[in-house]
Amino acid sequence: MIIGVGIDVCDVSRFALTIQRRPGLVKRLFTSREAERPTASLAARFAAKEALAKALGAPSGLSWLDAEIETDEVGKPSLRITGTVADRAAALGVARIHVSLSHDAGIASAFVICED
Repeated sequence: MIIGVGIDVCDVSRFALTIQRRPGLVKRLFTSREAERPTASLAARFAAKEALAKALGAPSGLSWLDAEIETDEVGKPSLRITGTVADRAAALGVARIHVSLSHDAGIASAFVICED
């Protein structure tokens, strides 16, 4: 059964300007492995974290670093959750999280489904 669904989009150019003006933001939003990725990929990962928060009911107190978007050897993304995000997911009974990322034409997007 679906527990929550979230979607988010991010303008890649605007995101790039934001992290240029506030470079410390990268360390607050992304794990060290995520931070190595190109800007469009970071924008998609930011959108995924926003979509995940929405799928979990957008509670306050979630740490951005407690959700990491990983990719397997063929490029399929998945979410690894820990800490505050894992606690919220467990409280809701989330057993599986599905994530889809895209970036094209200057827009990054992400879709997340949480299910039991």
